[in-house]
Amino acid sequence: MKKALLITWEKFQDHEVIYPYYRLHEEGFDVDIMANVEGKILGILGTNMDSTLTVGALKNTDFFESALRDYEFLVIPGGVKALEKLRQERQVLDFVKAWNTAGKVIASTCHGAQLLISSQVVAGRKVSGYYSIRDDINNAGATYVDAPAVVDGNLISSPHYKWMGAWMKTAIEVHNGLYVEDS
Repeated sequence: MKKALLITWEKFQDHEVIYPYYRLHEEGFDVDIMANVEGKILGILGTNMDSTLTVGALKNTDFFESALRDYEFLVIPGGVKALEKLRQERQVLDFVKAWNTAGKVIASTCHGAQLLISSQVVAGRKVSGYYSIRDDINNAGATYVDAPAVVDGNLISSPHYKWMGAWMKTAIEVHNGLYVEDS
């Protein structure tokens, strides 16, 4: 079975976890949510989701390596409060950087771009994110693009949950090798 990993923290942006979680299930993925705690986690709007893994697991070298090998799709949802915490976790930054180096699909939306910035994977790339972090994206050496789904190699980013459909459709197309860039 195909496996996807969604990395977040409590106080995540509810829409940005719920939609990709169920959309990837619909595509036949087994989806794990990795957060600061295992069990019920609350979104900023009060939605409960079940976290099956903790970000602390990435401190274990064997787990880190098996996660890189076994998962094939990474989702980084937004939520300003969640990302402020998540981007302080060194093992998560190292994981995102290793994932990117492996060329595996990363789907990021909204403030998820902050984790990409802190993981140092955006320089020289086109990246979208919430409008308030446009300067952060540009200052990290990327080019900010305000579009529903921005593709730069293995990175598919979006600025806002209003574009969830286009973002996930495009990320799945990239994963499946079916994405054709508009000319």
